[in-house]
Amino acid sequence: MKTGCDGQNAVKKRSIELPVLGNSPSEKAEVRVSRTARWRAAALIALNLLMVAHFVQWWIMGKTVSPIEPSESMYTLQNGAINAGFIFFVLAILATLIFGRFVCGWGCHILALQDLCAWLLKKVGLTPRPFRSRLLVFVPLIAALYMFVWPTVLRAIVRTPDTPLIPGFTNHLITTEFWATFPPFWVAVPFLFICGFMTVYFLGSKGFCTYGCPYGGFFSLADKIAPGKIRVTDACNQCGHCTATCTSNVLVHAEVKKFGMVVDQGCMKCMDCVSVCPNDALYFGFGKPAAAIGKAAKKNYSLSWPEEIAAALIFALSMLAVWDVYQLVPMLMALGIAGVTTFLAMRAWRLIVAKDLSFYRFTLKSGGKVKAFGFVFLVYALSWLGLVAHSGYIRYHERAGALAFQSLQIPDELALAQRDPSQWLNPADKASIAEGRRHFDTARARGLFTNVEAIPKLAWLEYLGGNIDGSLDLLAKAARLQDGQAKAISLYYQGTILNRLGRYEEALRTLDQAMSASNVLLAREEKGESLWMLGRKTEAIAVWADAVRGNPGLPVVNNFLAAANASLGRTDAASQYETQADRSTPNDPYFHWMLGLRLNNLGMKDLAEKHFQTAIQLDPTFKGRR
Repeated sequence: MKTGCDGQNAVKKRSIELPVLGNSPSEKAEVRVSRTARWRAAALIALNLLMVAHFVQWWIMGKTVSPIEPSESMYTLQNGAINAGFIFFVLAILATLIFGRFVCGWGCHILALQDLCAWLLKKVGLTPRPFRSRLLVFVPLIAALYMFVWPTVLRAIVRTPDTPLIPGFTNHLITTEFWATFPPFWVAVPFLFICGFMTVYFLGSKGFCTYGCPYGGFFSLADKIAPGKIRVTDACNQCGHCTATCTSNVLVHAEVKKFGMVVDQGCMKCMDCVSVCPNDALYFGFGKPAAAIGKAAKKNYSLSWPEEIAAALIFALSMLAVWDVYQLVPMLMALGIAGVTTFLAMRAWRLIVAKDLSFYRFTLKSGGKVKAFGFVFLVYALSWLGLVAHSGYIRYHERAGALAFQSLQIPDELALAQRDPSQWLNPADKASIAEGRRHFDTARARGLFTNVEAIPKLAWLEYLGGNIDGSLDLLAKAARLQDGQAKAISLYYQGTILNRLGRYEEALRTLDQAMSASNVLLAREEKGESLWMLGRKTEAIAVWADAVRGNPGLPVVNNFLAAANASLGRTDAASQYETQADRSTPNDPYFHWMLGLRLNNLGMKDLAEKHFQTAIQLDPTFKGRR
């Protein structure tokens, strides 16, 4: 088979006719070695070395320039945080508007990975074959619109009257959290393998660029109106060396003959075609953009139109199946997996229905009989498809559990104010708790990996459902698997529940661990409560006072300090803190009732009664709650 899945006839003529270039090794050897390939390889190697140096500099010094990644621009668009990634992406698009897709060809580490993989495959005698699809080429643009345009649209849809449509921009060029937006090592390695070797092997030399890269979605649009193009002189004799050398699957010889330049937006200006031209007929120059000329040269595609539609559906479903499953698979990795899944599914279908089929130098089926390599391929394809389907099954349950969790109406603060929050659960909350527990339990029992982010959600559902011991066990497990702020929050919830159970020594140890993991002020609030109940009142007041210094507007802590100082006869301090508490306490009956419960638990009954009465005044139905 010569291209993609188009292999129904094993002896079919080559789909791309090259006037001079034949199929024999002697004829292929006539193509010159690209001189620019070495320069481009050097540039890409230098790029990756600079990336390593960037990381090492942050690792040693603790802060550095924010990651120079196009994806970082999402944080600018969503939050108004201008970082190095946003500046780079803007400059890259502006450069593409003038010179075309040079940035892709000479400055992308993912492309460097694909080039390396293609080079290694050629070393073992396998030249990557392009998989050509009419519909899947739109995936990068759709992904780009989702990543960079949809956040602004969504903000316009859901914003409140006091929320600006365009956020105020702030300087985030320097960061101490360099690695925060990158996947962990055990995700990065499979990502590189899938978006490198697998996409190149199955989809062609630039497989991920063609069917997965969202940045390329914008770069291809910019390239269409860029005046910088590969152009041709009258010295061209249509030898086809340029097309044979192109790793972007562009029909260079056909396009320069028809248009006088390369108009295909997949051209990444690697300059290999210019370098190998035996007549030096090709050059990079400026003139009319592709948008003013016409469409790219007609290609032979790997799929029929019904197969194209099926492939698009398979791509979309497999993308949704693996994206964020186990909270591990990032969007770009999901795009690469979806591309590979689509190829394997379509090729497996061809293996079933076609009379003859080959893949690279391997004969999969001949004369209607499946060969040994065909069985191997079929087992591999079905195993891969089964794994993707299983991921979709797990992702469904994870998503359903998360939606049930998000639908809970009971305020967290109110639920945590007492040991048994069941009286505050309405029928909808009870149904959501049951549904969420069922879905999360299914995902945990049948999943291949642990979804760390789902464990605290399940712990909360278990707490609300009355399984307090199970909730504590899950929070402890989550904390062991987490780090940073996520770890601190799990420990905070664990310590809070222990406080409500009267296990104050355990709570104190847990809350100290939370504060060591990250500066969570709420942990100080609960630590003070542990110390107060253990009779260490002076220490409790000191912890609460420290929390207020961090945030003077903490209503619960200010109320604690008011009541604590009043109990010790410090009337001036008590009055000061109570005034501050009244200014920051929301005028909400649930919040006042929660404050009353918390204060009552600490024996601060006078101030507790004040908040109980306020809650009843705001909502008389609260009168029967005690």
